[in-house]
Amino acid sequence: MTTRQSKNDAPEVQLFTDGGCSGNPGPGGWAFILRHPASGKVLERAGAERDTTNNRMELTAVIRGLEALKRPTRVELISDSIYVGKGLSEWMPKWKANGWRRREGKQSKEVKNEDLWRRLDELLARHQVKFTHVRGHAGHPENERCDTLAVAAYQKFL
Repeated sequence: MTTRQSKNDAPEVQLFTDGGCSGNPGPGGWAFILRHPASGKVLERAGAERDTTNNRMELTAVIRGLEALKRPTRVELISDSIYVGKGLSEWMPKWKANGWRRREGKQSKEVKNEDLWRRLDELLARHQVKFTHVRGHAGHPENERCDTLAVAAYQKFL
């Protein structure tokens, strides 16, 4: 992903995120862990929606994590979401250039989850974000913790 962060700039914070649903659409949850390596401080948050999609929850986790930052920050975003990663690095620049429209064959269509992508775009203008992909359900401690928090959050709707 192209960002304003140089390879020599260590992130000030690490943002681990995950989102998921029981059914798609269905009840869904999101979670994030923000870690400040220099101080060791950690912030965990999670939430849920009664009727949503997996992709909306993945995006919401990233948005809520970035919104929790009180000032412009260098962030390493660590997620198992290929949707978020490709959206940030490949799709969003094209959507913006095309007036938030996407190509499907020869047709121009609305961007799915446009409201969330636009909010994420606002936050990316404030923070320097580098995306790192991790495999889901592969034993990554923070990814597993976010998954547990997200699932627990939507349990109240089952």
